[in-house]
Amino acid sequence: MNEISPQQAKKAADRKAIKFIVMLFVLYIIFSQGNIFMNSVMSPGGKYYNALISSHFDYIQGLKNALIVPAVWIIKLFGFYAIHNEMDVMVVNGPLLRINYSCLGLGVMSFLAAFVLAFPTSWKETFKMLVLGILSIYILNVLRIAGLGLLFGYFHSQRNYFEYHHEIFNVIVYIFIFIMLYVWIKKNTKINGPKHDKQR
Repeated sequence: MNEISPQQAKKAADRKAIKFIVMLFVLYIIFSQGNIFMNSVMSPGGKYYNALISSHFDYIQGLKNALIVPAVWIIKLFGFYAIHNEMDVMVVNGPLLRINYSCLGLGVMSFLAAFVLAFPTSWKETFKMLVLGILSIYILNVLRIAGLGLLFGYFHSQRNYFEYHHEIFNVIVYIFIFIMLYVWIKKNTKINGPKHDKQR
């Protein structure tokens, strides 16, 4: 059995690190810009709007619905009367919340997916982390929308103090995701040892 010198081990580690960074960057650009492009394809008035694709494959509207409906349920659980359409949540005697593309969390999901797919571990661990991470982002986003509806419903005067809730949400979610990724990387590095490459 041939022994690997420290220099060879360092070069191999450097190559893996460079490969990871390049893949992370490329995948993030593909996912994030792909979602922005598809939003244009599926939005009437968008630069690349296509009615056929929009009517059959509008996953962005599907995600909006998946966020709006449970958020309205939560608001109603606290005694408020709330109604919604395909992009708005209106709390009677409370706020009107418009769910735009920037509210969907697709940027954070794109980063998570790119990182997990680029990281050299088994496909099983990759899939588990993708599901857990995306589901966590989704739940946090539902709670954010419901929380804003309840907060503005209870405290009308506080609305002007929450103009930057998108930025606050992104910071909180990125911190949460970084903690999850740190634990996940530590676990997989310990379990897999030097065998990090995905088993195809």
